[in-house]
Amino acid sequence: MVNVMKRRLRGLGALGRALSAVALFGGLLFGSAAHGAAELQTATPESVGFDGERLARLSTLASDYVNQGKLAGVVTLVNRGGKMVFTDTVGHRAINDKTPLKHTDLFRIYSMTKPITAIAAMQLYERGAFHMSDPITKWLPELNALTVLTEDGERVPVNRPPTMQELLTHTAGFSYGFDPRDPVDQAYRKADLWAAKDLDEFVAKVGELPLKHQPGVAWHYSIAVDLTGLIVERISGQPFGEYLQIHLFEPLGMVDTFFEVPPEKLSRFLPNHRWSYEAGKVIRIDGLVPELGGRPTSRAMGNFTEVTLFSGGGGLVSTARDYMRFAEMLRAGGRLGDQRIIGEKTLRYMTKNHVPAVTGAVGLGESPLARRFKGFGFGLGFGLIEDPVSNGSLSSAGTFMWGGAAGTIFWVDPVEDLVVVSLIQLMVSPWPLREDLRVGVYQALEESYEP
Repeated sequence: MVNVMKRRLRGLGALGRALSAVALFGGLLFGSAAHGAAELQTATPESVGFDGERLARLSTLASDYVNQGKLAGVVTLVNRGGKMVFTDTVGHRAINDKTPLKHTDLFRIYSMTKPITAIAAMQLYERGAFHMSDPITKWLPELNALTVLTEDGERVPVNRPPTMQELLTHTAGFSYGFDPRDPVDQAYRKADLWAAKDLDEFVAKVGELPLKHQPGVAWHYSIAVDLTGLIVERISGQPFGEYLQIHLFEPLGMVDTFFEVPPEKLSRFLPNHRWSYEAGKVIRIDGLVPELGGRPTSRAMGNFTEVTLFSGGGGLVSTARDYMRFAEMLRAGGRLGDQRIIGEKTLRYMTKNHVPAVTGAVGLGESPLARRFKGFGFGLGFGLIEDPVSNGSLSSAGTFMWGGAAGTIFWVDPVEDLVVVSLIQLMVSPWPLREDLRVGVYQALEESYEP
């Protein structure tokens, strides 16, 4: 029956494919109960204020990217008011493998792991396990002797330990190793953090590295969320992966989200890609890429079958369906069905800007505060659009989101009651797919809820 429906879909135009896909895949993705909260319902675009014909432009956009060799494939989901109105799967498993992409395929979500880790930490905050002003050395004594590398190349002691709030907002002073010209990042690359056997060895290595700046001085994208994962582990007394499984994945029914891909699911794990400026095309790769400061053979984030270092900053693998369930919980104020994951007031606190205007922004990465990202702020685990006009994006003030290094993206728009999840596997992308996706979604709104 499914094959018959697929053949029928191929004979339809973009609108027919998009709307019929909701009916076909909606039953597979969202129609039957899973572990935890019930599955999401599907609805026609028109029933929740979308123009279905204009929304189908997302299918055309995805097909254009794939046909031009810019992507292997992409899965995109759109949800308004808790109802799935658009489900689209376009392209192939890999640039050199024309096997059709499936909506159940597994993606490296990299930094889209970070919001999940932040929610885990704030669950413990709600239980009184820490205060925002607590020094992180309370749980990470390996960082008791942190230093800062000055412009003169001198290492001086920190004025004080970083706080939990600074750790959760990337203002603690840590780095990532992205910039090969920067002396601190050079030290990060030499330390080869991702080759650590576990988070305990990871933090021991970090303790030997200098900070970019004194705690609280500037925003800098960093390994802070990996350290947050270790704090969750030490406060809870559970391995970090086990904590996520029990307190997030199981109650949310996220059955395909993990650090290590189970052997029986490896056939669904997609290859990764990167844009090669030398070759002028997309190429298939294994592991990480040099631009991220990692070695292809590094265990964490390069090898997903023998994982011992559970990276809260970028280690998870997931599906579009699973991540939509996490994002829908955020849209619904911290609850999915009868499963309360985080308090609504706590979530609102997390999605406010915690980085003052006087705080600088330095370095590379997915920095929401860099010069080219005006109108942005950063909360506890999420980037925020504070001013869509200054930001130059078709969006709403208060939208919160994050993306991953392989081109994945999600956002929650509280004004329009909207959630979007889009997954690809392309590192170092030169293409504006995220911006095109945003325009494609918002231009299709027939009814805007913005005052």
